[in-house]
Amino acid sequence: MAHKGVEHHRTAADHHEHAAEHHRTAAEHHESGDHESAAHHAHIAHGHALHASHHAGEAGKYHADEHGGSHTAESQE
Repeated sequence: MAHKGVEHHRTAADHHEHAAEHHRTAAEHHESGDHESAAHHAHIAHGHALHASHHAGEAGKYHADEHGGSHTAESQE
């Protein structure tokens, strides 16, 4: 089983790729004058971007927990 950080990086990448596909589709629809479909795909792309950002943040949390050390107020006294 893959490490949670690895899973989050891969999931973030997948969502970025899906977002890019939907942006390309939105551009095609926009160019053809189908603004309703363009908006629909742009909205889906935005959703994938939000998921990607979430998973990238989660991967960062795992990295900080493993490699960031302790930076609590108590450790600075």
